Amino acid sequence: MSDAFELDFNRQERLGFPEVIFGASKPLSVLKDILQAYQDKGLNALATKVQADKGQALCQHFEGSLFDQESGIFLLQEPRVASDKHDEVAILSAGTSDAFVVNEAYYTLQFLGCHAERFNDIGIAGIHRLLGKVEQLKRFKVLIVVAGFEGALPTAVGGLLSQPIIAVPASIGYGVSEGGHVALNTMLSTCANGISVVNIDNGYGAAMAAYRILRSLPK
Repeated sequence: MSDAFELDFNRQERLGFPEVIFGASKPLSVLKDILQAYQDKGLNALATKVQADKGQALCQHFEGSLFDQESGIFLLQEPRVASDKHDEVAILSAGTSDAFVVNEAYYTLQFLGCHAERFNDIGIAGIHRLLGKVEQLKRFKVLIVVAGFEGALPTAVGGLLSQPIIAVPASIGYGVSEGGHVALNTMLSTCANGISVVNIDNGYGAAMAAYRILRSLPK
């Protein structure tokens, strides 16, 4: 194995989930070596924030892999969620511009073997879109809610639904909203009780938080 990295193959046994690779700052050659080490052990692997050129090169190198260019998610093998899993996590987004965060959470959950569904473009500017899905959303055990601009969707969801809610501020907006800091501050200041908030654009972190919650629930 390369002396450029030391992989934590025992994380699954220790914590119940495998190590995940942060791909943005790693050279293509290092990513290939890391992924090859997983493949040699017969394991799937997930890399986040992978740039398009690197993701496409990795897909050509590893047969049967998956790269989602929108989110920068690379999977060494296409994930398979057990057919008996239902209604574990719903991922809600305020607008279609949030898809890169939504997909990061979605593919991370698939990698972990969780059932997830995406409910896109239901922001509060057209509140009827959310209200029309409340009964559907009641089925899910955990909700991940993504929003940019003023970031108010998690508060609305928190006033309508009782499940654990993980809010994700997205770096979508302009003027003072640019970069996601307004959405982050709104979510941290929410008057809806008990909402958890992760960092800006951190769909991966939201998925991991949802996974920890699911693991703690009675089977």
